[in-house]
This record gives sequence, structure tokens and C-alpha cells, in this order.
Amino acid sequence: MTANPAPPTLPLSVWPVAQRTARGQRAGRYLEISGNHPAKMLPAIAQRAITTYTQPGDITLDPMCGIGTTLVEAIYLGRDAVGVEYEQPWADLARANVELARSKGATGHAEVFTGDARYLETTVDPALQGLVALVVTSPPYGASLHGQVRARPGQGVAKSHERYSRDPENLAHQSFDNLLGGFTTILRGCKTMLRPGGFVVVTARPWRRAGELVDLPAAVLACAEDAGLIAYEANVALLTGLRGDSLVPSVSFFQLEHVRKARAAGTLHLAIAHEDILVLRNPI
Repeated sequence: MTANPAPPTLPLSVWPVAQRTARGQRAGRYLEISGNHPAKMLPAIAQRAITTYTQPGDITLDPMCGIGTTLVEAIYLGRDAVGVEYEQPWADLARANVELARSKGATGHAEVFTGDARYLETTVDPALQGLVALVVTSPPYGASLHGQVRARPGQGVAKSHERYSRDPENLAHQSFDNLLGGFTTILRGCKTMLRPGGFVVVTARPWRRAGELVDLPAAVLACAEDAGLIAYEANVALLTGLRGDSLVPSVSFFQLEHVRKARAAGTLHLAIAHEDILVLRNPI
């Protein structure tokens, strides 16, 4: 008898990106000061997106690159990368992280531009238009984010590095409607940079504002449609570890504090255990 052929391997829609802690993922690959950024993408998310949707030698773009996570992971994987960052200190740090990666053997090349991604076509080299294989990015969730905490015996905790900046022009400081309008403009700019059939990967998660749940992933999909991009896939980045059949929670101090306060007030809130990975495509 002929053995039955093995079933085809199907792509997973759940990305297990938290098998190591965020600190462990960055250790030795990023400058330690990178931990001060209040809204860093997990390196494992960038790695998964880049290996899934590009080939070595392709160009990856992050229009809001922060400390340069997308760029660093791209050049370690033999891709080239371009990043734009509005805040000069973070742009400088992204460049330093790229230099560190190159010193450790990363073979790709990356360039960081300081500027406003809403004006992408005049911020980056226009020769890149139509050449980018993949955009990886995430919209800001507001001006104040998790940051870091330091225990002070008998005095509670001290919070630090919880804001992008205090520049009112930063999208993080805009109203929700203006944030979405700005992000739509950014996606339109990204579309001009993408080659036909190129991909956009956006990480987003719901968050609460004044007690109300804001469905950012759905809003991002609407922005993408307005920008002329096509919805391609919807995946989940699991922010808890996996040990056999069990989940290993990895919840920040701020999430736990938020949940405890909500429950004390009689409201059932749950800690966030995933991010939505929205995959969009430039029409062919």
C-alpha cells in the first residue's frame, strides 16, 4: 500500500512571539538605553513579518521606526531597510542600533531619516518609490504609554519614560480622528513606496480611553482601505509564552495596575494577551 502523503503545511495565524521576554530578545542586539522607549515593537514580531513577506535583498520600510526594531531585524536577516522617525532622539538611537547590528555581523544596510512620515514622499529618497517589498509599523496609542517603573521601598513606585515626547505636532498627541487621518496619510505614502503586490504589516491593539474600549485594529483597516490597500491576512501576535498546552502570562506592571483598579471599581477588565497583526497588500 502507498502511504498517505503528509498534509500540506498551513501558515499559522497565531504568532508565538513571546517565548523569550522582550528584554531577552533585545539583549546584545540593541543598546541598553533602547528600553527607555515607551512603545517598542517586539523584535520577534518584526522577524516573523520580515521572514514571511520578504526575501533576502528586499527592502523593508518603517515610517515610524522608533528605536529601529524593524530596521535592525531586517539587516540581521540580510534585507535592506529604511526608517523614518519624527523625534530626533529616537532617530539617533535607531541609527546607533543599526550601527551596533552592523558591527555584530548584520549584512543588510539601513538608513534612518528624521522627519514626519505624513510627508513620506519628500522625506525619503524618491528613488525608492515602487521598490519597497514590505512596510512594518505600528500607530501610536496615545501620548502616555507604559514606560518603566522603579520600586521605592515605603514610597510606592516611580514611573519614567512613559511618553513619546511633548511635541503637540506628534501624532501621539492628536485626537483620535486626527490620529487616524494622519495614519491614513502615512499609509498612502507607503503605498507609493511599495512595489506592486508589496505588503504592509501593522501591529495594533484595542485600548481603553476614559473607560471606553477603542477598536484600533478595525480603525486601522478602514485607514488602509482609504489609502488604497487591500486586506490580505489577519494574524495574532501572542504576548504570552507557550509551555506545552499552557499559556505563561507576561503582563506589565501597568496592565496589572489597570486591571486591579477597574475590578475594584466594579468593572471587568482583562489584561491584554495579544496584538492584532494586520497584513495589507498593494494591488498588483
